[in-house]
Amino acid sequence: MELDIVALSRLQFALTALYHFLFVPLTIGLAILLAIMETVYVMTGRVIWRQMTKFWGGLFGINFVLGVATGLVMEFQFGMNWSYYSHYVGDIFGAPLAIEGLMAFFLEATFVGLFFFGWDKLSKVGHLVVTWLVAAGSNFSALWILIANGWMQNPVGAAFNPQTMRMEVTDFFAVLFNPVAQAKFVHTVSAAYVVAAIFVLGVSAWYLLKGRHIDLAKRSMTVAASFGLAASLSVVVLGDESGYLSTEHQKMKLAAIEAMWKTEPAPAAFTLIGFPDQAARETHYAIHIPWVMGLIGTRSLTTEIPGITDLVDRAKLRIRQGLVAYDALQKIRAAGSTAAIPADVKAAFEANGAELGYALLLKRYVDDPRLATDAQIDKAAWDTVPAVAPLFWAFRIMVGLGMFFILLTATFFVLSARRMLDRYPLLLRIAVLAIPLPWIAAEAGWIVAEVGRQPWVIEGVLPTAAAVSSLGIGQVLFTIVCFALIYTVLIVIEMKLMVRAIKAGPEPDQEPEAVLLSPLVVPAE
Repeated sequence: MELDIVALSRLQFALTALYHFLFVPLTIGLAILLAIMETVYVMTGRVIWRQMTKFWGGLFGINFVLGVATGLVMEFQFGMNWSYYSHYVGDIFGAPLAIEGLMAFFLEATFVGLFFFGWDKLSKVGHLVVTWLVAAGSNFSALWILIANGWMQNPVGAAFNPQTMRMEVTDFFAVLFNPVAQAKFVHTVSAAYVVAAIFVLGVSAWYLLKGRHIDLAKRSMTVAASFGLAASLSVVVLGDESGYLSTEHQKMKLAAIEAMWKTEPAPAAFTLIGFPDQAARETHYAIHIPWVMGLIGTRSLTTEIPGITDLVDRAKLRIRQGLVAYDALQKIRAAGSTAAIPADVKAAFEANGAELGYALLLKRYVDDPRLATDAQIDKAAWDTVPAVAPLFWAFRIMVGLGMFFILLTATFFVLSARRMLDRYPLLLRIAVLAIPLPWIAAEAGWIVAEVGRQPWVIEGVLPTAAAVSSLGIGQVLFTIVCFALIYTVLIVIEMKLMVRAIKAGPEPDQEPEAVLLSPLVVPAE
């Protein structure tokens, strides 16, 4: 019954997160593109760039509102569905979330209002500053939520207090500059830039195919192609950094992504394609590329990447160490006061406390982990292996689409440089059809990140099964159905509004073009 609640609670959060992440990348990426377009307008004085900024800004606004609406629910879920998690790590996790809320609602939302209503009330430079602040706000909002998420995947700067039974901050700057969080931030925002670039590229290509708004479409495609090419290349480089950090902090995730059941001699091969079989603990019909995984994962030719079975054996040892810590914790709590705790109990907890989370994996099988049998310890160790097949395929979908985006944006970058954007209708149709693909890649990346750290809600510290609230199955099922219906309605509304705005096209802008006079020309009286 408890496992059903855990699975349903995970499903609910996954559902709301996947829906929410349909809006977030476009908001982050479009904000930067708007700032770039308006910068060109202020520098050149050409009205077409102001018209472009207003048009794409309208689409940004639709997406922004729905992104905020879907994001609010997720923060409430921590208290509703994950109450023990909120209690256990509230001291650490709460601070980034609070700062993110301030960034999103006080910085970003305020300046979004000025962006839409300040065109005729602010100077050109003043409005440009507002637009860049909108872009900064959206990116900073992502920074803080990814700092919180990065800490869940690499819990640094915190320690468990056996007296309060909570994690407490010991070094806030370690949390802030967590290498996993920083890598996730730059990788995620670069992916968001790709989403926006492909969206602008595809919509503009549709205009060219229809023979409408040609000037706006060509200029938009030029910006989107160059920006998208830089972002696509950045995603690859920054994704490589994330993979390298996984070798250090999340070895099981990396092994599962590769469906690497046994440790291979260094440097390990990359599995191009295959069919992972978790029950048989092997990958059928695998095609390997020698050395590639070892170079990506370790950046060396001599360092091994441990396989799943070896990592499971290590997990068994860590579970036994965790049992020592769990036993010491129970004695600490029974002592009542710090002074009454025996010195050997303190020493046992200090020596093994880092593995306490592994002992909590046994809660799935026995109320008191100290009573677990060898068979239960073996099962708990295998529980540290996430769902291999979804990870394996999600990673390859993400990487394959990433390579496609580089090719697509590079092609249109060259066509733009040669002023041949409208010469090849087939390429324009491909750009239109490619519009949904960045979202698929982004969602696949989210699956890799979040499914890959199971069974942990906090890597190595708190199992997901121990973090859930005590709810009834009916309650969770009811909320899942409600969220699915409401969010589906919101997406339908979003798509209808976006399609209507795109079909209507940009509104005419009557501001006169700036006239640049030679210093030798005297204007007529």
